[in-house]
Amino acid sequence: MEQKLYGLIGAKLGHSYSKIIHEQVGGYHYELIPLPTEAEARAFMEKRAFSAINVTIPYKQLVIPYCDVVDPKAKAIGAVNTIMNRDGKLYGYNTDYAGFAYLARVHNVDFADKTVLILGTGGTHSTVEAVCRDGGAATILTASRTGKYGALTYNEAMRHRDVQIIVNTTPCGMYPNVGQCMLAPTAFPALEAVLDVVYNPFRTELLLRAEEHGITIAGGFEMLVAQAVFAAQHFTGRFYATDSMIPTATRRLAHQLANISLIGMPGCGKTTIGAALAKRLGKTFVDLDEEIERRTGNNIPDIFAREGEEAFRRYEADTLADLAKQTGQVIACGGGVIKTPANVRALRQNGTVLWVQRPLGKLATGGRPLSQGGAALKQLQAERTPLYRAAANAVLDNSTTLNNVVEAAVRIFESDNLL
Repeated sequence: MEQKLYGLIGAKLGHSYSKIIHEQVGGYHYELIPLPTEAEARAFMEKRAFSAINVTIPYKQLVIPYCDVVDPKAKAIGAVNTIMNRDGKLYGYNTDYAGFAYLARVHNVDFADKTVLILGTGGTHSTVEAVCRDGGAATILTASRTGKYGALTYNEAMRHRDVQIIVNTTPCGMYPNVGQCMLAPTAFPALEAVLDVVYNPFRTELLLRAEEHGITIAGGFEMLVAQAVFAAQHFTGRFYATDSMIPTATRRLAHQLANISLIGMPGCGKTTIGAALAKRLGKTFVDLDEEIERRTGNNIPDIFAREGEEAFRRYEADTLADLAKQTGQVIACGGGVIKTPANVRALRQNGTVLWVQRPLGKLATGGRPLSQGGAALKQLQAERTPLYRAAANAVLDNSTTLNNVVEAAVRIFESDNLL
């Protein structure tokens, strides 16, 4: 019996979650098929040696001429992301449309009579534009790096102060180049919502900056799962109850991939709790201070003594930037990690941040450069408490047994929607 080939084609797929999503949702084997060049993509399409595929950047337009039949919605959009091979004939669909419409709907983003700014001019732009137009948007603007093909440059876009909704359809801020952001949400005083089709990390730098100012945000992971569920219906010929299946699958997969970061005063038990919590959830445990020592070849008290706190904070920020863009981890952080705003965004991009609280008199102080007990420790706590509160998703009380604390952390994590 001929083996069916289901998979994803695109130029770079190292960041993709599609394999785990499709295999959990559809129950079939699903392959990632990187095709770095246009010539390779064309050769793949000419062979037609697949049962069904999804298509991602930058081939959603390239594949259209290879389709014998293109669904009217996909044809109108000018982008195909799902192709079925039925007896040698290729049928092209666009499930990104339904995926993005779902993302907007579940976050209560209404395009009716709104001014929308779409970042990027690729295939996904066309899909987003169609959803916005069908949703009754009053004005749809486009911005890109170059400003070609009638688009605004990002600098020009920031002069449109009436923009109410921003949608990013570019790869900016996507793993591994996290932390990048092409414009400032604060430039738009009327801004109500920011949506980003990037799904890795869960929250891009653009979303994190918008969130800091109380703006509604929605990331691409939910859209990714939604479009995969819609694609799986084509792949299998089965009907799914999408409004229940999509959030259930999204929640399960997000918790599987997410990080949990522990912050709090020096000596509050982050390392002990983190190691036990990682074991309980099957995640990788990382102690940020230990990783800094490994990378620098020096212990932390020596770094403080020889180079000062400023140098240590640079090492800390650089190390955390590398660690936090990975997934499936429990990260125990040093007490002062929240002093650097970029660190907080790094921690929040891929999961939950828990503030471990322990009575001041029970904090360990040995070998800690900035935590020597007494009045100094009390002053340190007073200075950092507002920063911990602002950075954390929830408080974790560490005044009982380790087992109780870990189970409390699990309950908090599993109740967090993450997205």
